[in-house]
Order: sequence, then C-alpha cells, then structure tokens
Amino acid sequence: MTLVKTAVVILDCAEPEKLAEFYKKLLEGELTEASANLVEIRGADGVRLAFRRDVNATPPSWPRPENSLQAHLDLLVEDLDEAERRVVGLGGRPIETRDAAGPYEERGYSDPAGHSFTLRLNPTTAPKQG
Repeated sequence: MTLVKTAVVILDCAEPEKLAEFYKKLLEGELTEASANLVEIRGADGVRLAFRRDVNATPPSWPRPENSLQAHLDLLVEDLDEAERRVVGLGGRPIETRDAAGPYEERGYSDPAGHSFTLRLNPTTAPKQG
C-alpha cells in the first residue's frame, strides 16, 4: 500500500488566481480547487500545481545570487519554439537566452509572478527506423 498518493508543488505569490490561470493555460489543464488563499490546477498530463496567497511575496532574483532560486519547474516539451511563443503570449518572459550547456536543450523563463521555470526538450524515445 502506497502511503503518499501524490504531491503538489505550491508556489507563493501575491495573486494566486492570475498565476493559476497562466499555468492552467500553459499546461492545458483545469482548475481543481479554489479558496480565498489557495488555487490548485491539474495539467493535462496530471501534474498538480497550487498557488498560495502571500501578500508579501517577492519574486526570486535567480539567476542573481542575492535571493535563492526557492523553487524551479522543468516543463518537458516537444517543440521549444512553439512552447516559447505560448509562454510569452501568456505573459511569461525569457531569462536564460543563451544556449544551455549539457545534454539537454533548454531555455529559462519566469512566470508573471517571477518564479523561474525551464522549458526542456523532451527527447524522443522511439527507436530509429531504417
């Protein structure tokens, strides 16, 4: 028997309704819970995120060192350019524009409340043909 059934990542922000709407559209999800201080969504693939009201919330300053990263999301995508257009269209902004070092193609962004996240190319797992 599994003791923990699932996990929810919760981001503090001043306006949880607005941030939930950003991620709901980005993840093509649905609203699952809303109260005066907490809004939760479930993305199309089942990922759960919640947004807690903190009127004194200040966005992380990452990549500057004066304020730690606090939380970081990696969103796996099939098309980086298409995903970037969606992020920017929904109010996100690029924060890492140089090519990432390492085995993954990825780009860094911040959501409208300033939390950072990465779009990372999801490598195909299908066997090569021919």
